[in-house]
Amino acid sequence: MRPVDIQQIGCDVAIKWDDGTESYIPLETLRRACPCAGCKGEVDVMGNLYRGPDKPLTPLAFQLRQIARVGGYAIQPIWADGHSSGIFSFDYLSRLASAQGY
Repeated sequence: MRPVDIQQIGCDVAIKWDDGTESYIPLETLRRACPCAGCKGEVDVMGNLYRGPDKPLTPLAFQLRQIARVGGYAIQPIWADGHSSGIFSFDYLSRLASAQGY
């Protein structure tokens, strides 16, 4: 599935998919699910996960400033605290939305 439209509505990111369905993902859920190496860690060739210490998230961490498209496969949220390294594939967004019940 591919999104036809993605926008912030209140405290959610609303996604209209090309099959006509819609999904809503709370901003806090989206930020906490950030797939970047800084948030989720990195796996080496041996399968060992390396993560830095958990950083507390301030209220700015949940304020979305912009949603940038990445090619034809993902979005990159830009947060008010400056974080912008997470690339969310459309498949990953769909799974997040399904976990929310949408």
